[in-house]
Amino acid sequence: MATPKTYIVEHLDDELGTWSELEYTCIARESHAAGAKFFLSSIPPELQIPEQLSSIPSFTAETRSVEELFANDKSRVCLLDPAAASDLSPEDGDKFDVFLFGGILGDHPPRDRTRELRKKGFEGRRLGPIQMSTDTAVRVTRMVVQDKIPLDKIPYIDNPELRFNEHESTEMPFRYVKGEDGMPVMPEGMFELIQKDADRGIDDLL
Repeated sequence: MATPKTYIVEHLDDELGTWSELEYTCIARESHAAGAKFFLSSIPPELQIPEQLSSIPSFTAETRSVEELFANDKSRVCLLDPAAASDLSPEDGDKFDVFLFGGILGDHPPRDRTRELRKKGFEGRRLGPIQMSTDTAVRVTRMVVQDKIPLDKIPYIDNPELRFNEHESTEMPFRYVKGEDGMPVMPEGMFELIQKDADRGIDDLL
């Protein structure tokens, strides 16, 4: 029987903003539905995890870093790294059972916050050339390693325009998975959050 997959976001901020909360809650719910686990690692001890996230059975908040959690077996861990030499493939689901993401992936422009994890010696894989939101990166990884869908066969929407009404819209500077309705797959409540704060700009929300 295959080892259940674990998805880990190394939380690199002192706070947990609304944007991240929505993404993490979405990741936890989708991971639970797929029979996988979701960890946030390097959580500051004083950081309060919202109940809507902490109550999801597959979710774990860890104060320890990924390096501490897997000090004895780094070979199990795949770092999703934009600078990796090769792309993630369905075969990687047989090689790795832990998939590591450096938050916040959704920085625009990217600040290479994965750099510190890269230095720790984890083997890396790319998710393609275009920046993704954190929940999209985990979703795409799960589709590849659990559903065995090749990276280039997943339907995407790049830089989608979100239209709020006749006069207001905003372009999202990320790649998303295209849903069955033809719209970008986003966390519940994300569209409303972006609409509410459209006048502040995307960078202020991350």
